[in-house]
Amino acid sequence: MTDNVRMEYTVTQFLDYLTVEKGLSKNTLESYGRDLRKYTVFLKGRGVTDISASGRVDIREFIVHLRDCGLSSASTARTLVAVKGLHRFMLAEGLTGKDPTEAIESPKRGRTLPKALSSSEVEALLKAPSGTAPAALRDKAMIEVLYAAGLRVSELVGLKVGDVNSEVGYVSAFGKGSKGRLVPLGEAALAAIAAYTAGARALLLKEKESQSLFVTSRGTGMTRQGFWKLLKRYARIAGIKKEISPHMLRHSFATHLLEHGADLRSVQAMLGHSDISTTQIYTHVEASRLKKLHKEFHPRG
Repeated sequence: MTDNVRMEYTVTQFLDYLTVEKGLSKNTLESYGRDLRKYTVFLKGRGVTDISASGRVDIREFIVHLRDCGLSSASTARTLVAVKGLHRFMLAEGLTGKDPTEAIESPKRGRTLPKALSSSEVEALLKAPSGTAPAALRDKAMIEVLYAAGLRVSELVGLKVGDVNSEVGYVSAFGKGSKGRLVPLGEAALAAIAAYTAGARALLLKEKESQSLFVTSRGTGMTRQGFWKLLKRYARIAGIKKEISPHMLRHSFATHLLEHGADLRSVQAMLGHSDISTTQIYTHVEASRLKKLHKEFHPRG
């Protein structure tokens, strides 16, 4: 693999991750792609042929370069967000052993409200995988677990057979930084897993061995990209017009819990957020629910 191809491949891996894991829009992804192309061209001009070889000085010089090219502060800040995201991804994926952007202050950005599916849309999506074919039983189990436990897609495809405790009704999820947490599974998700593991999983493996809970017909574990494609197909079958992503089901999980009375701390624990401020993006849901309760039950509502 040539240096140019290696750089482009690394950026493509990151953009695929943003598509599947974060569910970013097409326009946002294109913006990230343009910003990262500026970065790789700049690195090549400095004789850096591998992104993992770039250092803190390269990042700082890149910021100066952007300003010298006449980019506004907002555009420079946006580009830095893409570069920092790329390096964090590479570190998390084991593609590098350092993050040269770590000590560089991130620009402050306003958070956008997460997009979620309605309860009826979720119900339609859960019904989309039909029949008793091994792949259909697997897909139904995956969508049920994703929504029931609010997992990240990387956590979902990374589940091992032993991570599900059917007797207690919990799944062990391992999130960012390999931090583990226990998340309860509802009856529907447990039933879907049982239907899948009763025979469908073995048929997909074709006598091969795998520790992965969710496997493909090639006998390998399901990938993030593979599941995202499946989810899009089932969304079309369910008649959902929104641009769907696995992360949208995670948002739906949190939103629907709060709508039905769950508190933020409990949702934080189930989502695996280390900081409550990350979960507080959902406070608009909590505020809306409390306003509705006040109007319904307060004598002066």
